[in-house]
Amino acid sequence: MLYTQLGQSDLMVSRICMGCMGFGDPSTGQHRWTLDETESRKIIRYALEKGINFYDTAIAYQNGSSERYVGRALRDMAKREDIVLATKFLPRTPEQIDQGITGKQAIMRSLDQSLQNLGMDYIDLYINHIWDYNTPIIEVLEALHAAVTAGKVRAIGISNCYAWQLAKANALAARERLTPFVSVQSHYNLIMREDERELFGLCAEDGIALTPYSALASGRLARLEGHTLRAAEDDYARGKYDNTIDQDREIIERVAELAGQYHVSMTEISLAWLLTKVTSPVVGATKKHHVDGAVNAVNLQLKPEEIGYLEESYQPHFLTGIMAQNTPQTKDIKQVWTR
Repeated sequence: MLYTQLGQSDLMVSRICMGCMGFGDPSTGQHRWTLDETESRKIIRYALEKGINFYDTAIAYQNGSSERYVGRALRDMAKREDIVLATKFLPRTPEQIDQGITGKQAIMRSLDQSLQNLGMDYIDLYINHIWDYNTPIIEVLEALHAAVTAGKVRAIGISNCYAWQLAKANALAARERLTPFVSVQSHYNLIMREDERELFGLCAEDGIALTPYSALASGRLARLEGHTLRAAEDDYARGKYDNTIDQDREIIERVAELAGQYHVSMTEISLAWLLTKVTSPVVGATKKHHVDGAVNAVNLQLKPEEIGYLEESYQPHFLTGIMAQNTPQTKDIKQVWTR
């Protein structure tokens, strides 16, 4: 395994981040394809043995049971200082807004609940899961800065945002001497490359780490035919890609072609390409061979012409998933930014 600095932070992370949305109590009904605690521990132990020190979960995953499973496993299997643990918080709910709970109060409550779920004293990377259009970003930054100052958080990241939002937030943090975002987690892979337009340029200019999710497009970049259980049953996963099947297929076929030439899995080719673009992709795993494919990709070097071959047939995509669902209409933007 190789390791790298996470943006401008002092966190050293493995080039693969273990995505933990697949770990959690299946009885919650949120996702049928999640692993129970016994099986989750097996995958986490195997990932640790393979050198993965970076783990990403969220309070929203399986009603907090993902955090509980991951926290217990890492406490039992690793030294706290040897791992980098990330979790995420959600925007204020309509109920919280109606009750007069401020953005800062909501974040601090969520943070304390995550710490309790994880059974830990601090979180290495605390991530703003979704941009909150009903809370001024200064309130979010002030809450996160307070958490860092209190020693509950080491660094902060953001997920599912536009380049202008990240630029605005970090410019405001610099002006007000608050903690800036050091990483961004967005939806990016070989068949969804829209963030190359603006977000990637901003991150390169400002030294912000890229830790994208959906690294294998919910399994579509890992096999030529058929789908994973998640891809087949998860409405969110289907909604991201089902409208672009025809235009994506040529790229997927090229991944399969190169995998055959290298005598490796499609996962390894897809992630080897991704690793030329980002700091540490978030890769979910529910089987040991998923971990193997991700780890093997770290040392697989594609030739420049092969990278070009994988990229050249890409066509622009419409926004999908969280970004499309969470973006207000243009007419509402002035209203939500008014304090």
